[in-house]
Amino acid sequence: MVTGSETFVFVLVIGLRLLVPLLVFRYPLPTILACLVIDGVDQTVFQTFTDLPLDNYQSYDKALDIYYQVLAYVSTLRNWTSIDAVVIGRFLLYYRMAGVLLFEVSDGNRFLLLVFPNTFEFFFIFYEAVRCRWDPRLRSRRFWFWSAAAIWVLVKLPQEYWIHVAQLDTTDLIQERPWVGVVMALGVAGLLAAFWFVVRPRLDPMDHPFRLVADPLPRELAEVGALASRRAVGRLVDRALLEKFVLVTVLAWIFALILPGVHVSGIVLAVGVGATVVINAGVAQVAARRGWPLPTAAVEFVALAVLNAALVAVGELVLGGDLGAGPALFFVLLVTLVVVAFDRCRPVYEIRAATR
Repeated sequence: MVTGSETFVFVLVIGLRLLVPLLVFRYPLPTILACLVIDGVDQTVFQTFTDLPLDNYQSYDKALDIYYQVLAYVSTLRNWTSIDAVVIGRFLLYYRMAGVLLFEVSDGNRFLLLVFPNTFEFFFIFYEAVRCRWDPRLRSRRFWFWSAAAIWVLVKLPQEYWIHVAQLDTTDLIQERPWVGVVMALGVAGLLAAFWFVVRPRLDPMDHPFRLVADPLPRELAEVGALASRRAVGRLVDRALLEKFVLVTVLAWIFALILPGVHVSGIVLAVGVGATVVINAGVAQVAARRGWPLPTAAVEFVALAVLNAALVAVGELVLGGDLGAGPALFFVLLVTLVVVAFDRCRPVYEIRAATR
């Protein structure tokens, strides 16, 4: 029987994993580091303060990882000024999403997580660390490519093997063998010392003062109504709509495979998500062409959430499904969040790509 304290711990951890990533659009680096910390300690928190079963922990963990990485990727469309870095980040994210989806449909084949490593997350951190001091636009495509390759081979492959193939937990290992913690601490201290005394003096001078806040919008979208104007003149069916469909469908499919009581085929899910994405885009375009002012992100989210809830209800009546109130609400909020964020960030990327 689950106690009240266990429920509180569960809701607290899940709430943090769902809400903290929303800050990534404004504070990219601090947010992604906070997500990493929460991801790293959640299992230990559950084991220490609850007796909840953790049989499906890997699936739950990977799904929530993909959730905050999807939001981080969407933020790159708005915040990253290097188009080459955005393109590389896009590949790394979709490659990882494909691996997680295969992991779920293969009943948890851990080797797939080694073949499809989570390189995007560390590449995101690397880019934002560079952006804190330097202008990413001054770095070449080769620089971003080899940085991603080094992270893939030297960082993520060993980490994925440690966690998913060898199935070693760092906290448990340190408790069993304290000397391992001492060696790790010395290794980290050595890396920091090497950076401070060897790498730091050789770094280029800063291009701008140190900053953690995301860069401002391009001038073309900084004015009030500019985003609405772009929606009005754009086509309904384009590459942005296709990418949004793929992004939302795969994310929803991953969650559908782990949520209890949800039995939806991939085809039905793709049809439902596709219809929702197209209708949402059509409504936004009609509103823009009628000259309606663009609402705030919060107002747009609430309005689309109500619309999407109605679409889900109609879909269940037509198709005879029984998704359940809880999972249906979760999917409505998930899809709406990604759609609103994507629609507000993608135009910034398109302007930069067209003018670079």
